[in-house]
Amino acid sequence: MSTYGRPARVGDRITDIAGITVGHDHRIDADARVAGSPDAPDGHGWATGTTVIRVSAPGAVAAVDVRGGGPGTRETDLLDPSNTVQTAHAFVLSGGSAYGLAAADGVMRALEDEGVGLPLDDRGHVVPIVPAAVIFDLPVGAWDRRPDADFGADAVRAARPDFAVGCVGAGAGARAGALKGGVGTASTTIEAGPAAGVTVGALIVANPVGAVIDPQTGLPWDCGEADLAGLGLRRPGSADIAHLADLEAKHTVLNTTIGVVATDAVLDAAMTKRVAMAGHDGLGRAIRPAHSPLDGDTIFAVATCEVSPEEAVPTPAGMHHDVAVVAEVCRVAADVVQRAIVDAVLAAESVAAIPTYAEAAPSALV
Repeated sequence: MSTYGRPARVGDRITDIAGITVGHDHRIDADARVAGSPDAPDGHGWATGTTVIRVSAPGAVAAVDVRGGGPGTRETDLLDPSNTVQTAHAFVLSGGSAYGLAAADGVMRALEDEGVGLPLDDRGHVVPIVPAAVIFDLPVGAWDRRPDADFGADAVRAARPDFAVGCVGAGAGARAGALKGGVGTASTTIEAGPAAGVTVGALIVANPVGAVIDPQTGLPWDCGEADLAGLGLRRPGSADIAHLADLEAKHTVLNTTIGVVATDAVLDAAMTKRVAMAGHDGLGRAIRPAHSPLDGDTIFAVATCEVSPEEAVPTPAGMHHDVAVVAEVCRVAADVVQRAIVDAVLAAESVAAIPTYAEAAPSALV
C-alpha cells in the first residue's frame, strides 16, 4: 500500500459513533497516468482501492437511497424497509466500476472467518450482509487494474476507529469534476433539542461529474466567512479563479459519489432510510450538478440504535412517534455529508497528474 492521506480528525469523523470502524486498501503507483494522456493513451499503473465501513453494533439498522442515473451497487434491494433483513455488517465503497463490486466477496469471506453475519443455523454458519457501491475510476491508471476480493478482505481487516482521508481506499482514483477527489468524513453531536446527545457522521467518496468549487468564487459552494476559517481557506486571487475555470472545462463526465451516513440514534428501518435521503441533500449542496444521468450517486445509512432522547416529544396520533428526532438527525445528516465532500477534496493529493485544489488555487490556502 502506498502512503497517502491524512488522519481523520477526532471529533469530526464517522467513527466518533461507537460501533463504526473504517478500513482502506489501495494501490497507487508513482507512475500512474490517466488514460488519454500523451504518454499513456490507455492509462498506466495502479490508482484504485476499496474502503470498508464496518458495523459491529448488534442492533444496527441499515438503509440506502440511490439517486444517480448510473449506479453500480450490490444488496441495495435487501435494504428496502419492507424487506426482512434490516441490518448490515459492513458497507463496501470501491473503485473499479462494476468490476469493483468483487471486493464485497472478500469482505464477506473475512467476516465469515470471524463468525460475523446472520446466524442461520445452530452450527455456527453465518451469512454476512455486505451492501456495496462503486465509483467509476477506470480511466485513472490502467483499465484492467481494479479492486478484487483481496482488496475487500484486506480493507475490512484494517478497519479501526483511526483512519485516513484523502487519496486512500476507494478515493485513490477519485476525481471531483476537474480536480482530484478522494475520501472525506465529518461528524456532529447534536447539543440541544429533541435529539440532544445524538451523533451523526458521514464518510463520502467524492468522485462527481459536477463541480465541487463555485466558479465565481473559487471556493466550495456556499462557503461563508465562518466556513473559511474552519477550513483554513481564504478567498483566492482572480488568477486562481480563472485557472479553476479553465480546468473545469476539461472535466470528466463518467463519475459517481457514494458514501455512508451513520448515527447512534434509535431509529427503525423506514426512518433510517429518511437519513439516507437527507444525505443526498448534502450531496446536492456540495456538488453542482448532482444526481446526473452519468452519476451513480448512492448513500447508505446506518443507525446503531444506542442513544435514545431523554424525553419523548409528543406527536399527534397517526404520526411516526420519532418524527422530531428524525427531523433533527436528517438536518445534521445533510450537513455532515456536505462537509465530508469538501473534506475529501481539500485532503486530496495529486495522483496520476490530476491536479488538487491546493495546486490549482494556492492563493486560497491560509
